[in-house]
Amino acid sequence: MATKTADETATESTESTEITEPTESAEATETPEPQNDEVEAGTEAGADAVKAGPSGVGQGAAAVVSAALGLVSLSGSWLGTVAGAREQLIGQLRTSTSASVAQQIKEVYGDAWRTTALWGGLFALLALIVGVVVLARPAFGTPGRPQAPWIKSVAWAGVTLGVVGLLLAVLKYTDALLALPSA
Repeated sequence: MATKTADETATESTESTEITEPTESAEATETPEPQNDEVEAGTEAGADAVKAGPSGVGQGAAAVVSAALGLVSLSGSWLGTVAGAREQLIGQLRTSTSASVAQQIKEVYGDAWRTTALWGGLFALLALIVGVVVLARPAFGTPGRPQAPWIKSVAWAGVTLGVVGLLLAVLKYTDALLALPSA
């Protein structure tokens, strides 16, 4: 391996460097330096992209959850069905065979009916709360960033289903709607 000394390296570098006049084709291929205004505009565009922030996916998901909870409150949930069946079983265990028919109906079916109404009301209340939060969220978000119309529509559907589900649950719980038969 040969090593070069500092003198040999300096000689080679001066020999290979030639000064030439730039030609027109070299000038045409050079990219012009951006002006100060162009740099600022590019920076502002990048800042606007960063300022755009979240895309509203969370709000859309919450709106869909609100509508789904409203539907569950109207149609019944697995949790409400299990709780109602449990209350029915407890009512059967509490009543004796010598109890009156009215007492048996109340203990076996009445408590189970109210339990399913209670669970339906809880799901309706959740749907109502989540829907209202989604609709109120833009007031606390980024100013000038409107909420997507489909998010508002689905959130309003969740609120409406929640109100109807809550009303039906209260009517069912108080026996104003589909009361237990009297014996």
